[in-house]
Amino acid sequence: MVSAAREAQASNTPARWVVGITGASGAIYGITLCRQLLTAGFHLHLVISDAGWRVLKEELGWDASRRIDSLNEAFDNALSAGRMTYHPLNDIGASIASGSFRCEGMVVMPCSMGTLSAIASGASTNLLTRAADVMLKEGRPLLIVPRETPLHAIHLENMLKLARLGVRIIPAMPAFYNGPQTLDDIVNFMVGKAMDSMGIQHNLYKRWGQPNE
Repeated sequence: MVSAAREAQASNTPARWVVGITGASGAIYGITLCRQLLTAGFHLHLVISDAGWRVLKEELGWDASRRIDSLNEAFDNALSAGRMTYHPLNDIGASIASGSFRCEGMVVMPCSMGTLSAIASGASTNLLTRAADVMLKEGRPLLIVPRETPLHAIHLENMLKLARLGVRIIPAMPAFYNGPQTLDDIVNFMVGKAMDSMGIQHNLYKRWGQPNE
């Protein structure tokens, strides 16, 4: 089977990743991941839940009433330049809703427990959960970064169910062995861990055993 990356290289187009941002706290994780993917030369397909837009407003001060403008401001006009594609949550006919859409995979970062539950139960009630369902049925990488505490049994059972299906569960649990000094250091660690699972090289955090520079 020809990978999406090889197919993109053969056609002279960038490889594509789908990113979902939900209403869990920690919107900066998803935004930082998007910036890293754009910097690495990937074409980004982004879908944000309504609750995700609320969190972007509350945590990062985004103007949720001017969504396209806010995205262009956050990503250096990547949307207008055609380096990323934004899909409204209710556009169930979008490209990423189809298994025929080729991409490297999908990351939901951060992932709310409601979205996690919908994905685990196969309830494709919006474009974000449908896109995740497509990854599962097509056997493509799906990575989920849940952010909630404390966790009850239903949360844990849903994560276990997805893990058994091959979904990468990367809880937003930053480490401190790398000596973080700023909030950015903590965010970059989590984004770096996600990118490790995506197979993308980066220099976002100092690895264990790596000498100080």
